[in-house]
Amino acid sequence: MFRKPSGRALLAALALASGVVLTAGTAHADPGLADFVLRPANNQAELQDRVNKLDAELPKLGVQNLLDQVNRTGVSSTSPTTCNPTATKGFEHVGRSFCFDAGDSSRVGATVEWMPQGVTTVADAQSDQLWGTKRAILISWYDKAPEDGGQSGGDADKIKGVRITFFDPDTAKYQHVLLAYPYINSYGNPTYMSLRTKQIGSCPELHAGGISWYGNYLYVADTNRGFRVFDMRYIFDLKTASNGDTSDKYRIGRHSGVYYGHGYRYVMPQVAAYVNPNTPPGTCYGGGSPKFSFTGLDRSGTDHLTSGEYSRDTYGRVARWPLAGTTGKPKLTDGLWRATSAYRLPVTSVQGAVSHNGTWYLSRSRGVDNLGRLYVAEAPGTSTGSLSITETHYGGVGVEDLSHWPNTAGGVDEFWTVTEHPGKRLLYACDPIGMATTGTICGTSA
Repeated sequence: MFRKPSGRALLAALALASGVVLTAGTAHADPGLADFVLRPANNQAELQDRVNKLDAELPKLGVQNLLDQVNRTGVSSTSPTTCNPTATKGFEHVGRSFCFDAGDSSRVGATVEWMPQGVTTVADAQSDQLWGTKRAILISWYDKAPEDGGQSGGDADKIKGVRITFFDPDTAKYQHVLLAYPYINSYGNPTYMSLRTKQIGSCPELHAGGISWYGNYLYVADTNRGFRVFDMRYIFDLKTASNGDTSDKYRIGRHSGVYYGHGYRYVMPQVAAYVNPNTPPGTCYGGGSPKFSFTGLDRSGTDHLTSGEYSRDTYGRVARWPLAGTTGKPKLTDGLWRATSAYRLPVTSVQGAVSHNGTWYLSRSRGVDNLGRLYVAEAPGTSTGSLSITETHYGGVGVEDLSHWPNTAGGVDEFWTVTEHPGKRLLYACDPIGMATTGTICGTSA
């Protein structure tokens, strides 16, 4: 479908065009599969029990009903210049793209509360690419804390954690849902708190750099631990709850019998987690337990989640994790979730990765003022090794996570991503036509 150059000279030219020099000895050793192992969290049963208790306290609704009553309106691009040319540095884009409303788009130089990161779609969730009668694209955002140079004052100082946007591409309308961590308070009542790196005290917000929607479950990357898991069957509606409050932006969880969500109408609590059984990963990415900076889904052959590591200075790793299609849960071996393959990345600063039939697609950011890149890379014919770039394409400014929306025959169709920087935000897709168009966003860059 795409032109696939070959030869060392052309590979070197592609690398130089993207600002990366690939030389012998630059990369680390090939990954070892023994490092890529996750186990169910020790409190797995307790998490589901807490959510069951919340279910007895609060009304809930499904994704289709949520999309029927969305409260925000985005903008659909009507020309190749897109609805936000600053996200593409004036380059044209062939394919679908959308902008968020003014509040969520933010302004360059203004204080910022939320930063978009992860992307997944209903095509990940369902092979028929429909949830009931609806289609949806999901985007994760993390709350940019004041100490990170973000917002300050009032409710903005609260650690709100992570929210998920349910975006309807057929209407450009969308709704935010706050993710939460359930627990039992000192009075023995079910409640919840915002998502944090550790669910204690004032630990910083979870980054949520990647998300994958598979069946009823939403998998959220937990950088140092593995995956947090949420269930689409437990989206609680505080507005219709007799014991809910959506006006108070300062509070979250249960207070004097009333449930709050920092002013958000919908709250979705965590039901499970799959965590690293070994020592938390370091910063060298040379080996050992992996980090989970982004995630994707591969429906070619046996369904797999993909994960990968972001690093500005070294080449991270990607891996494929088998899924049990009948349940939507991980496919465990002897009680553990073991990756079936793992590869060394060919470039630094990768923000998203997804595989399809042995080919990998990688998104790479290059700072707040430069266009990013989308790479096409081939895996070796083994379960470990290093990826090799075969194509280089332009990406938006601050491009993030990547999600593949296959065509109805199961082949390559669209790759969805989002750009993160304030004032330069764009939700867009790269399709085969756009990727074959030289000098445009998604088009070849050399």
